[in-house]
Amino acid sequence: MERYNFKSIEEKWQKIWHENKTFSVQVDKSKKKFYCLEMFPYPSGKIHMGHVRNYTIGDVLARYKSLLGFNVLHPMGWDSFGMPAENAAKQNKLDPKDWTESNIEKMKSQLKKLGLSIDWDREISTCSEDYYKHQQKFFLELLKKKLVYRKENYVNWDPIDETVLANEQVIDGRGWRSGAVVERKKLSQWFFNISKFSQELLDGLEKLNNWPHKVKIMQKNWIGKSFGCEINFEVEGSSEINEIKCFTTRPDTLFGFSFLALSVDHPVSKFYKNDNDFLKFKEDCSKTGTTEEAIAVGEKIGFKTNLSAINPLNPEQKVPIYFANFVLMDYGFGAVFGCPAHDQRDFDFAKKYGLEIKTVVKPTGEDKNYQVKNEAYSGDGVLINSQFLDGLKVPDDSIIETIKILEEKKTRTKENKF
Repeated sequence: MERYNFKSIEEKWQKIWHENKTFSVQVDKSKKKFYCLEMFPYPSGKIHMGHVRNYTIGDVLARYKSLLGFNVLHPMGWDSFGMPAENAAKQNKLDPKDWTESNIEKMKSQLKKLGLSIDWDREISTCSEDYYKHQQKFFLELLKKKLVYRKENYVNWDPIDETVLANEQVIDGRGWRSGAVVERKKLSQWFFNISKFSQELLDGLEKLNNWPHKVKIMQKNWIGKSFGCEINFEVEGSSEINEIKCFTTRPDTLFGFSFLALSVDHPVSKFYKNDNDFLKFKEDCSKTGTTEEAIAVGEKIGFKTNLSAINPLNPEQKVPIYFANFVLMDYGFGAVFGCPAHDQRDFDFAKKYGLEIKTVVKPTGEDKNYQVKNEAYSGDGVLINSQFLDGLKVPDDSIIETIKILEEKKTRTKENKF
């Protein structure tokens, strides 16, 4: 049997496809439409077997749909806008534009040799003005409708690449490309106002019956809507600070309260701006990344203030107030109340600073003498050691009932002031 001469045969047919624009899609309303889009490659200068695998799968699908009579759109583009291109250009002492465009041409010629059914007339490049001008127009529409806003917030900062990293680009506390230890840095940046659509997004997830459960959980966590309440903790130790506001999803564990932790950027920090020990502590906090992983595995460090917080459910209990490196200003007003027995992060912090660890939730089946010892217990159960809350089922009854009690106390306080 004669062997397949790929060089001559591929050249012949690829030339015919090119001349006849075989894969250039035309508007044909008599046919069903099919859009086949693979992930755009980053123009590094050469394709690899990962590219071949990815685009071969897309090519098979596009050709199959075409044979079934679909009007197939199968375009190609380049993920060419961003720091990687600039860093690579700097290393090679070239202009980023020249570097990127030359890489695109080289990779394009390689992809064409594969004979993929791509409509090259629809090619785009994300670093081209013809492309990103549409993004800019879209952004201005979002700005006009107040769906984006600007504020200062902490980011994962790579000191080598001198760029911001997404949480997924931080691996074991280091930048995925440079390997540098990621720092926490405050920058002015833009945010999408997705909180306006939190409930709509959550409701939509429930309709995705074929999605894997773990993916839906990840999406729910990303949407980040939390059910809880605000608590105004009265403060002692300062004539200028009367109370500190805190948001919590677990008000039912207030009887296990042993400290109040603040972000180093909390408004209270202005009273410590001339304290050298606090400034050194704040600098140390910048060495902890902003990812959940970095905060969870990093050492918990705190700076004790001269302030105390009063438990609203037990006014006789006063606990110390700390600044802590695991509290971020963009969640819960930059303040969290610590319940060490039922939160591992709080448990580690309390162990380090010798704070009380009081068990207030026991697993179902355990008696009222149950105690947390070696690690926090964060599961369901029943409230104990919580005075008038004892016996409430956690979390089904305990959270709602505690919120009701806190609201009643707040209302009575307001009435007494009048």
